[in-house]
Amino acid sequence: MDLRGRAIPSVNRLRVLLMLFHTMAQIMAEQEVENLSGLSTNPEKDIFVVRENGTTCLMAEFAAKFVVPYDVWASNYVDLITEQADIALTRGAEVKGRCGPNESELQVFWVDRAYALKMLFVKESHNTSKGPEATWRLSKVQFVYDSSEKTHFKDAVSAGKHTANSHHLSALVTPAGKSYECQAQQTISLASSDPQKTVTMILSAVHIQPFDIISDFVFSEEHKCPVDEREQLEETLPLILGLILGLVIVVTLAIYHIHHKMTANQVQIPRDRSQYKHMG
Repeated sequence: MDLRGRAIPSVNRLRVLLMLFHTMAQIMAEQEVENLSGLSTNPEKDIFVVRENGTTCLMAEFAAKFVVPYDVWASNYVDLITEQADIALTRGAEVKGRCGPNESELQVFWVDRAYALKMLFVKESHNTSKGPEATWRLSKVQFVYDSSEKTHFKDAVSAGKHTANSHHLSALVTPAGKSYECQAQQTISLASSDPQKTVTMILSAVHIQPFDIISDFVFSEEHKCPVDEREQLEETLPLILGLILGLVIVVTLAIYHIHHKMTANQVQIPRDRSQYKHMG
C-alpha cells in the first residue's frame, strides 16, 4: 500500500511537469515571430513571419486599414453625430502567432496595444467528384480598438475598449499547399460591441500562407484572387488583340504581294481581234 501510495503522487507530479513543459513549449513557439516590415518597399505594407522549431510555418504580407464609426456630441450637446476613424496598421507592430496542422493564428498589436488584430486560419478537406481536396481559408477576424486613444478618436462618446468580430467568415480560400496573393482591395465587415456600429477592414497587397510552407521565408506557388486574374486579363487582352491584328495585316499584305507577282507574270491576251496582227 505504501509503494502504491507513493507511486500515485509521483505520477501526478510527472503529469503536472509534462503539462508545464507543454505550456512552456507553446509559449516559446508563440514567441518565435518576426516583423520584417522594414524589408517592404511599400510603406503601407507589413510583413510578419511565425516560426516554430526553427522553420517558417506562417508568412503574411499585407496592408490593412480599419474604418471605425463612433459617436460624438453635436454642438448642442443633445444630439449625437457619427464620425469616422481611419486606423492603419503601422510598422513596428508587436506580433504573436501560432501554427498547427489545421489551425493557425496571427495576432498584431500597435499604438501601445490600443489596437489589436487577430486572424484565424483553418485548413479543411472536402469530398469532390475528383476525390478529397484540401483548402485553407481565413475563418475569423477580430479587431480590438480603444476609442479613448486620442490620435484617431476625437471626444468619442462611450470611449473605451471595443471588440469587432467577423461573422461566418470564409475569405482568402486557397488550395492547400499554395499561398494566397491579391493586390486588389478586399473588405471584411466586423460587428462591433459598440452598439449598431460596423467596422470595415480593408486589405490590400495581400500575400499570405499559414500552412505547408516548404522553404524557409519563401512563399509556395501563388493562388491569385479572381479580381487580380480579371485585371491581368484586361491588361493582356489589348496586347493579344494587337498581335492578332498585326498578324492579319502581315498575312494580308503577303497574299496581296504574291497575287500581284503572279498576275504580273501572266501574258495578257488581247480582247480586240485586230491586235493579234501585232503579236508575234
